[in-house]
Amino acid sequence: MRYQQWRLMLLRIHRASPSPHFQVTSVSTRSISSLLHTRSQPRSPQQSQDLSRLRSPITTRTFSSDPAVRKEKSASEATVIDIFTRLSSEDEIKKELESSHIVLTQDLALKVLRKLESNPDVAKRLFNWAKEAFPTSKSYNMMLRILGGNGLVDEFWGLVSSMKRKGHGLSANVRDKVGDKFRKDGLVKDFIRLRKLFPLDPSDDDSSPESVCVKVCKVVEKEEWSDDVEKQIRELNVEFGSDLVKMIVESLDVEPRKALLFFRWVDESGLFKHDEKTYNAVARVLGREKFLDRFQNVVGEMKSAGYEVELETYAAVSTRFCQSKLIEEAVDLFEIAMEGGSDGNKPTSHCLSLLLKKIVTTKVLDTELFSRAVEAYTKKGNVLTDGMMKSVLKSLISVDKVAQSNEVLKAMKKGGYLPSSDLQRVIASELSRKGKKDEADELVDFMEASGTNLDDKAMASLVEGYCDSGDLKEALASFEKMVGKEGVVSNADHAFEKLVHAYCNKNQVRDAYKLLCSQVKQNQVKPLHSTYKCLVRNLLTKKIASEGGFEEALSLLPMMKDHGFPPFIDPFMSYFSKTGTSSEAYSFLKAITSYHFPSISVVLRVFETMMKSARQSEAQDLLSLCPDYIRNDPDVLELFYSMKSDGSAVEEPLAASS
Repeated sequence: MRYQQWRLMLLRIHRASPSPHFQVTSVSTRSISSLLHTRSQPRSPQQSQDLSRLRSPITTRTFSSDPAVRKEKSASEATVIDIFTRLSSEDEIKKELESSHIVLTQDLALKVLRKLESNPDVAKRLFNWAKEAFPTSKSYNMMLRILGGNGLVDEFWGLVSSMKRKGHGLSANVRDKVGDKFRKDGLVKDFIRLRKLFPLDPSDDDSSPESVCVKVCKVVEKEEWSDDVEKQIRELNVEFGSDLVKMIVESLDVEPRKALLFFRWVDESGLFKHDEKTYNAVARVLGREKFLDRFQNVVGEMKSAGYEVELETYAAVSTRFCQSKLIEEAVDLFEIAMEGGSDGNKPTSHCLSLLLKKIVTTKVLDTELFSRAVEAYTKKGNVLTDGMMKSVLKSLISVDKVAQSNEVLKAMKKGGYLPSSDLQRVIASELSRKGKKDEADELVDFMEASGTNLDDKAMASLVEGYCDSGDLKEALASFEKMVGKEGVVSNADHAFEKLVHAYCNKNQVRDAYKLLCSQVKQNQVKPLHSTYKCLVRNLLTKKIASEGGFEEALSLLPMMKDHGFPPFIDPFMSYFSKTGTSSEAYSFLKAITSYHFPSISVVLRVFETMMKSARQSEAQDLLSLCPDYIRNDPDVLELFYSMKSDGSAVEEPLAASS
C-alpha cells in the first residue's frame, strides 16, 4: 500500500512539471521498494542517499546554461555595445539604456568590456560611464588591458596613475599581456617602466636584457650611490654591452643624476667603454635646464671622441630647451648637430623650421640667433624654402611682430633665399593692413635691392591693405608706384577697384571719379566693369548728383563703351524716376549711343520710368526734345495715349510736321 502511494506521488510530480526548467530526481522502483522496508532493517549508504533526496522538497531551478537565458544575456550585451557605439552624450546614453530596460551592472559592464577588447574607443566610453558606479580593480585592469593591447601607451600610463591614486593594483595577467605587447612593439622603455613599477616574482630568473635592466635600476634607485651600490651591481654578474647600458641609462631618466653616476662608474670601473650610442643616451637624459652644465660637458666629450649628436638626441633635447626658453642653447645644439658627419643624424628642414619659429616668438627677436641657425643649415648645402618662411611668418603674425618680417627676410637672403610671389603678397598685405608704412616701403626697397621689383600681386596687396586700414594717401601712392613701373600692371584693375571702393566708402565719391579719369588718361588703367558700376551708382545718389555727379556719371558711359563694356543704365533709371529733369534725360539718351539717338526700346524705358513715378510733365518735355522718328513712333504714341486714357494728365503728343 505504501509503495503504491509513493508511486502515485512521483507520477503527479512528473506530470505537473513539463517545463525544461524543472528537474525531478529519478529513482528506480527497486530503490523505492528497498527504502520502504521495515525501519529496523539496516540501510546501505546508497539507500540513505536516495531517501534523503526523496525527502528534500521539490524546487524549481533555472540553469545559466539554459539557451533562452543565454540568448537574453547576449542580447543585453549587444544592446549595450550598440548604445555606446552610437552615442556619446551621457544623457542620451542614460535615456537609451532606460528605454531598452537595461540596468548596467558591474558584471554586465565587465562582460561588455571583454567583448570590446579590439574597440578601444567604445570601451573607453563605457569605462568612463561605469567607473564611478563600479570603481573596482577588475574594471581598471580590464581597461588597462584594452589600452595596452591596442598600443595606446600614453592613455595606458595615464590610467595607471589614476588607478594607483585610487589604491588599485595591476593584475599579473594584465601586466604580462601588456608587457608582451610593449616588447613586441619595441617599446623597451615602457616595458621596463612596467616591470619596474610592477616587478615579477623575486624568484624570476629571466635573463633577458630588459629583466637585467630592471634589476640594475632597482639597485641604483633604492639608495644613494655608494660603494655598496657598486658592489651590488657587480654581484649581479652583468655583462655590459652598448644596448644594455643605453637601456639602463634611459630607464634612469627620472633621476638624471643617478643616470650620470652609473654612466661614469660603468666606464671608470672598466666594465664597459662608452660609444656613440651610450653617449647619446646620457645626453638625452641630461638635456634639461637643471643639468645644463653636465649636458654641455657630455656633448663636449662626445665631440672630442669623434661621436655625433644623433637626430633623436637633438629632437628630444631641443624641444626641452625651447620649452624652457633656452633658445640660445637650442641654437648651440643645432649648430653642433649640423656639424655631424652623416646626413641621417643631421637636423632636418622641419627641425630648422621649428627652431626658427621659436626664435621669432621670443619676447625680443634675436636676429643674430636667427642668422646663426640659418647659416648652420645652409652652409652644408641645404636650401631654404617657402615652406620655412611661411611657418616663420605665421609665427610672427601670431605674436604681432609682422613688422620684423624684413629682418627675417634679410637673414634668409644671406642663405640664398628670396620670397615667392605668394609670400611677397602675404607680407605686403599684412604690413599695409597694420599700417606699417616704413616697413612696407622697406619691403619694396629690399626686393629692388635684391635685383627684382616687388611682384605685381604683392603691390596690389599693398594697395588693398592700405585701403583696409583706411590710409588712402598711402594706398594711392602705392598704386601710382605700381602702375608707374613698366610691365607691372597685370593686377592693377583689382587694386584700382579696391581703391575706388575705399574712396566711396569715405564719402569721397567725386575724388574717386577724378582719380579714375586721370588714371585712365595718364596710365592707361582699364577699370573693371564692376568699378564703373560702383562709381556710377555712387555719383547718382541724390546729394552728389545735384552737385555735378550726374554729369560725371554721364561722362563715364562712353569710357565704359571704349573699354568694351555695355553702358550701366539702371542707376540712371532710378534717378529719372525721382529727380532727373527732361534735359538730363535727353543728355543721357544721347550719351549711351554713338549714333544720333538710341533704340526705341531704351527711349520707351525712360518714358515709362517717368510716367510710372507720376512725372508725366517731365516725360512730355522729354518727348518734345526727341527727334521726329521718336515722336511719331507707334509704340511711343501708344504709351502716351494709354497713360491719357488712364486719366493721367498727359497732353496729346505733338506730331512731327510733315
